[in-house]
Amino acid sequence: MKKLIVILGPTASGKSEMAVKLALWLCSNRVKKKFKINGAEIISADSRQVYKGMDIGTGKITKKEMKSIPHHLLNIASPKRKFTVVQYQKLALKTINEIFKKDKIPILCGGTGFYISAVIDGLIFPKIKPDWKLRTKFEKKNIEQLFKLLEKLDPRRAKTIEKKNKRRIIRALEIIIKTKKPIPILKKQTPKFKILIIGIKKSPQELKKLIKIRLKKRFKKGMLAEIKKLKSSLSWKRLEEFGLEYRWIAYYLQNKINYKEMIEKLQKEIEHFAKRQMTWFKKDKRIKWIKNYKQTEKLVNKFLKENK
Repeated sequence: MKKLIVILGPTASGKSEMAVKLALWLCSNRVKKKFKINGAEIISADSRQVYKGMDIGTGKITKKEMKSIPHHLLNIASPKRKFTVVQYQKLALKTINEIFKKDKIPILCGGTGFYISAVIDGLIFPKIKPDWKLRTKFEKKNIEQLFKLLEKLDPRRAKTIEKKNKRRIIRALEIIIKTKKPIPILKKQTPKFKILIIGIKKSPQELKKLIKIRLKKRFKKGMLAEIKKLKSSLSWKRLEEFGLEYRWIAYYLQNKINYKEMIEKLQKEIEHFAKRQMTWFKKDKRIKWIKNYKQTEKLVNKFLKENK
C-alpha cells in the first residue's frame, strides 16, 4: 500500500522547515536505496498559501528555503475569488497520486486542520450549489448576527465552527436553509494509502516567543508593502476576510487603529489562532507528537519499514 506522511502543528512551530529536512533525507541515495523510493515531494495544506501574492503575510516558503524539493498547491488561486476545501481536496488527492506514480513519498504539510482532514479522512461534502442571492443577503449582516442565527438553527454546528470565520458561517447557514435540516456530520471514506501523522509540539511559552520573532521578521521583510499592493486589486472587506495579519494591517491602513495597537492585537490574535489549531489537532489520537527532528526521522524510518 502507498504511504503518505503528514506534518502538522500550530502556526510558527516550524512545519515547513521540518518537512524540507525530512524530504532531503528521503531524497538521499542511502534512504532511496533502503526503501526503494525515488525521494519525496511536499504538498502545502494551508488555506491562505493557495493564494497568489500573499507571501510574507502567510509565511509562504521561499524558493531558497525549498532547497530544490518540489512543493505543490502554493499560488494556485486568485485572492479575488474564494477557494474552497472541496477544490483543495480534489487537487491534493490528484497531486498525491501523481507523486505516487513517480515512486516518491508525498509529505502533506500545513496547519489548516480542515484541509488535512479532507484529504486523510476522505471527507464527503454536501453537494449544495452556492446561492448567491442568499449569500449577498447574509454578507450585509455582521458576524455576531450570523452566529446567533446559526446557534438557533444548528446548535451542534455552532459549537464546532470558527466564530470569527464569516465565510464558513455563511456556508453553514446556506446548507441549513437549502436542505431545511441541520448540517450532517461529514461522512468519511477510507483512503487508499497508509498515513503517518506527525505533530510538532511546542509549549505555549515557546510559541508566544516564536510568534513574536516571526512577526518582527515579517514586518522587516515588507509585509506592509505586500498588503498595500494587494489593496490595489482587492477591497478592504476582502482583505479583512483573510484574517490575522491581513485583517489587522487592513484596520491599521484604514486608520481604525494605530501601529502599536496593530502589533499588540496581532500578537494576541495569532496566539489565539495557535490555541484553536491545537484544540483541533488534539482531537486526533493518530497524531504522533514530536519535539525535534531526530524523533521525526525515527518515526518515518519505522513507518517505511512496515510491510515494505
